[in-house]
Formats: sequence, structure tokens, C-alpha cells
Amino acid sequence: QVQLVESGGGLVQAGGSLRLSCAASGRTFTNYAMAWFRQAPGKERGFVAGIRWSGGSTYLSDSVKGRFTISRDNAKNTVNLQMNSLKPEDTAIYYCAARGVGLTTRPSQYEYWGQGTQVTVSS
Repeated sequence: QVQLVESGGGLVQAGGSLRLSCAASGRTFTNYAMAWFRQAPGKERGFVAGIRWSGGSTYLSDSVKGRFTISRDNAKNTVNLQMNSLKPEDTAIYYCAARGVGLTTRPSQYEYWGQGTQVTVSS
């Protein structure tokens, strides 16, 4: 079993920055992919960013490229999402997710989820 706990959400003005963190505990996978998804009211959960645990290769959705950065600290079992130049349309609950093999943008393919953290960007 894997536990994921997000932190770092909050309220920020447009143009501001936030840094989300996801702490993983429990079983450790050598080829562990981790990702951030977000879900706004009335919308489906969508992929934001992902990173392979061992390889470090990353993938960002088009809507956040150039503004968000995903990174990981293997020693601390954490994955971070640095969000800059935030826009009101970034407002959503952000979820951390993990799966044992491979990186995918499909939320149904992820085995483990955190409880989510709210990000609100005011205009």
C-alpha cells in the first residue's frame, strides 16, 4: 500500500506562485511514475504534470508548459509542483497520483491517490 499526502495549496493572486508537495510513504517502486492532476468544479480530472521516479523524465500538459515545473526528491520520497504565473483558470483541487509502471496521462491508470489540495487563483 502507498500513501500520498499533498501540501502547499492555498489562495494566491493571478501572476503569483505556489509550490505543491506530495509525500509518498509505504511501498517503494523503482519504476514508480508520479503525477499531478487537477479537477475544477464541474470538470473532469485532468493531467497536469508527471515524472518518472527513476529516470527523471517529465511531461507537462500544454496548458501549463512554461509556467509549471515538476521535480522529485528521491531521498525524501517527495514530488513537487512549482507553479508560477498562475491564472484564475488554474483554480482547482490538485491531486497527487502514483502508479507502479510507466507514465500516462490517464487518471484511471493510476493506482494511488492523495486526498487533494485546493488551489485558488484570484483575478
